[in-house]
Amino acid sequence: MTYLEMVDTYWLYFLVGRYPQGPLGGLALTLVLASLGLLLALPLGLLLGLGRISPWRWIRWPVSALVFVVRGTPLLMVVFWAYFFLPSITGVKTDQFATMLIALVVFDAAYLAEIVRAGIQGLPKGQIEAARSLGLSYFSAMRRVVLPQALRHMLPSLVNQFVSSIKETSLGYIIGLAEVSFIATQINTLVFTLPTQIYLTLGLTYFVLCFGLSRLAYWLERRLSRRAPQPLTARIPA
Repeated sequence: MTYLEMVDTYWLYFLVGRYPQGPLGGLALTLVLASLGLLLALPLGLLLGLGRISPWRWIRWPVSALVFVVRGTPLLMVVFWAYFFLPSITGVKTDQFATMLIALVVFDAAYLAEIVRAGIQGLPKGQIEAARSLGLSYFSAMRRVVLPQALRHMLPSLVNQFVSSIKETSLGYIIGLAEVSFIATQINTLVFTLPTQIYLTLGLTYFVLCFGLSRLAYWLERRLSRRAPQPLTARIPA
């Protein structure tokens, strides 16, 4: 079998796995998993990021410890914990997709917490004091003044985290999740004579996705850096 014949035979399997006759897989599953992982991790990462800079030590210290532990743990270990350890505690056996999604949410949330912390601390130091001086409480100042500015500046970092999530989904191969690298291995097993071409195609697929998103992050960063900050009073609702 030539490379073109292999592409003509297996391109749909590479993109969506056995869908619609079976579960979704391939490149589509990789993108769905990475997107869901980041979206579900975003509110948790926001809460953890706010906890990291909380003025109350009884919140800040436990949250910081949790973030440091997760960031210092390989994602593969988090996957194993979700696949083997959680069912032994809860008594509920999760499938490969749910297991990988849980691991991604936990892992991404810890990194998003640092993105949120850096985004807030990167603002001018007088923002929160100025908002408080106008009569806003700490939480109102965060919600109405600080977070809208910080989230806008965090967009490039969020895109970069999505790039990392796409690459991290490849660890689903370890637990038999039919994401794109697992499907490429299956195709290689079926064809057997074109391993170089198959894995070069897989690497090129990852490169196109990740490089394109990285350029998007760079464009967002340059676009946001050209915008002049608005006066504080213009951002506080009446």
